[in-house]
Amino acid sequence: MDIALAVIGGTGVYRLAALEDVEARHFDTPYGAPSGPLRIGRLGEARVAFLARHGEGHALPPHRVNYRANLHALRQAGVRRVLALNTVGGITERFGPRVLACPDQLIDYTWGRESTFWDGEGEALHVDFGHPYSTMFRHKVLAAAKVTGVRVVDGGCYGATQGPRLETNAEIARMRRDGCDLVGMTGMPEAGLARELGLEYACLAIVANWAAGCGDAQEITLAEVLDNVAAASAGLPELVAELARG
Repeated sequence: MDIALAVIGGTGVYRLAALEDVEARHFDTPYGAPSGPLRIGRLGEARVAFLARHGEGHALPPHRVNYRANLHALRQAGVRRVLALNTVGGITERFGPRVLACPDQLIDYTWGRESTFWDGEGEALHVDFGHPYSTMFRHKVLAAAKVTGVRVVDGGCYGATQGPRLETNAEIARMRRDGCDLVGMTGMPEAGLARELGLEYACLAIVANWAAGCGDAQEITLAEVLDNVAAASAGLPELVAELARG
């Protein structure tokens, strides 16, 4: 039975509790080991795979994640559609804490990460990345949200920063001027690598807090972040199940 959908979980989302009959599969890839096992199970009538981006014990900071191994392992498993869950900070007014958003644009501020599968031999990979998230798959995510009654903000620009530290007020002010609505540390190179592999890829951004200097931003505590992630993620099992059916 084919895997209908893969979900990559971010901070605070280390498993899909609704998965049944789960088996763990381990993969060796040409790019090393992925962040952890691929956990494959049933969600309703569909087979769904889940991978914890930071490892199941959250041992991997954003700049240490082996994004190439993660995406390659998913393709080895036969996955064709990937829903990325990314925990982010909100910059503009529509994207406050506990919002779930499906961005349509992306700016990459990361550096030094392995950002391509091209190994220096043969023709370099120049993939079309004008629309970094798969348009039709985004529409399916939004349709699944509508069917299940999960409120998802349509659109927005995700700014991917290096981390692991949080950003300064001035950095966020620059990102706002650049047109970013959300800030996170794991959006790239994951989206670009998915495009190189020909995978359908969309993001659901889970807003955990206001970014520095935005909204009523105060000192950010881990407990508050995790509470906000849990609240924003409450409807994800139903949304994912509906998406896997489509």
